[in-house]
Amino acid sequence: DADGTVDLAEAKAAGAATFKKLDPDKDGTLDAKELEGRVTADELKAADPDNDGTLDLNEYNALIEKRFNAANPDNDGTLDEAELKSPAGQSLLLLIQ
Repeated sequence: DADGTVDLAEAKAAGAATFKKLDPDKDGTLDAKELEGRVTADELKAADPDNDGTLDLNEYNALIEKRFNAANPDNDGTLDEAELKSPAGQSLLLLIQ
C-alpha cells in the first residue's frame, strides 16, 4: 500500500506469490528441495504439523507469521525498513521474495 511498511497481510500475500513460484510441479506443497536456502531442515520439521515432509500454503503462512512476529519486536503490526534489515526480517524476506 506504499506506506513504507509491511503488515502481516501484505507479507502473506507476497508469500503466496512466492509459494506459487517455488512450486514448479504445482502439487500444492513445497518439499525440502523446493524450500532449499529458505528453510532449514529443522524449521521444515517444526513447521510441518502433519509430518508429511512438505509445507502446504497454510503451513507456509504459519511460518511467515512466526517470522513476521520475530521481526516485529515493537509489536506494532508493521515492519519498517530497519526491522526488515534485521536478521529476523531477512529471514522473513526469504519466504516472501
